[in-house]
Amino acid sequence: MSAPPTPYLRVDVARLAANIEKAAAIGVALRPHVKTHKCVEIARMQVAAGAQGITVATIGEAEAFVDAGFDDVFIAYPLWVDARAAERLRALADRARVTIGVDSVAGAANAGRLLGDRVSALVEVDSGHHRSGGPPQRAAEVAQAGVEVRGVFTFPGHSYAPDGRAAAAQDEARALAVAAGALRAAGIEPEVVSGGSTPSLADSDTGVLTELRPGVYVFNDAQQWELGTVGSDRIALTCRATVVSHAGGRLVLDSGSKLLGADRAAYATGFGRLLQHPDARVVQLSEHHAVVDLGGAPLPPLGSQVDVIPNHVCNAVNLVDELWADTGDDLLRWPVAGRGRNS
Repeated sequence: MSAPPTPYLRVDVARLAANIEKAAAIGVALRPHVKTHKCVEIARMQVAAGAQGITVATIGEAEAFVDAGFDDVFIAYPLWVDARAAERLRALADRARVTIGVDSVAGAANAGRLLGDRVSALVEVDSGHHRSGGPPQRAAEVAQAGVEVRGVFTFPGHSYAPDGRAAAAQDEARALAVAAGALRAAGIEPEVVSGGSTPSLADSDTGVLTELRPGVYVFNDAQQWELGTVGSDRIALTCRATVVSHAGGRLVLDSGSKLLGADRAAYATGFGRLLQHPDARVVQLSEHHAVVDLGGAPLPPLGSQVDVIPNHVCNAVNLVDELWADTGDDLLRWPVAGRGRNS
């Protein structure tokens, strides 16, 4: 298939496959978070490489992937189940094994009341990210509130910090060990002890965890490069962009925030990076243009194309209807099946 007009998101399939295989060899079960790619073709590659199921962020994402034939799905979020959500979850449970997250007594009791034993749960505990999740030592209180509980989970999101990966993995292991112990003390044997983030993946304690749920690892992005998690040779998704101007002596591209996303973490040195120019940084981002400082390197000619690495690949993918998979021999259109499934 011929290439689409720029800008578009391009997947290096060889690098994608290598990233999947590398994670599969880590020594613990993987349940990858498909919110990163939202793409059925990529999820199938992950399962073929040994993933025991998939993780999603919303009921809508679960519906998209169960519709595509996936039969073991974890919604890794402390859901508040209302009547409409219960109806959707019960319909999913007719076709797949569905597990949800809970992090409060009230949430667990409500889920149990509306779902019965149709859907099971994992109790979320806070391991230092301080977003959702309850105290690890109180996990049993949530587990005994009414919904069927299979285990515990956490997200060590504070691994997204310079020099934070190893410490976050240690926090994760401690929190999950306490939570699992609390369940055992209450007579509930945790079948699942789940954690994982892409930055902390290599440091995860596989003696405590039974599964890991990384997402970004399939593609990696400018954040992972900046954090030192990977080198540029592990970046599998870029935005193919055209040089449209040399105004001000800098590179101006046709790819703006409506394709790259606008995320810029506090530690980030720009709004994105260029794959072929390691010293370059996207220094200005508008809706349809990116301004790049090449750090003194010669400017690529007008009309030429470059590959921009988004800061946060999950946001970039959610802005497009398709990914363009470059196999080396062909360019394939892969639909973003989970796009917009935000509830």
